[in-house]
Amino acid sequence: MNKDKDRSVYRRSDGKWVNKKDSASKASSVHNRQKDAAKAAKQNLKNQGGGELKIMGTDGKIRSKDTISPGNDPFPPRDKEH
Repeated sequence: MNKDKDRSVYRRSDGKWVNKKDSASKASSVHNRQKDAAKAAKQNLKNQGGGELKIMGTDGKIRSKDTISPGNDPFPPRDKEH
């Protein structure tokens, strides 16, 4: 998987939520809610061919990590049938 496509969602010091490509210097979009930033990041990843999405909590630690299709998840969830 190409790491240049990976994205992160995190909270800025002003309380806004950022959707940013990991290899970029500037945010792709800024949102009032984490949910909206995550939704935008997922759509960006789908449009660019898939990749890894990291969502950070308010403490800055990774809260969740997901592979967005058509990316290749080497460890897919076991509870889902393919």
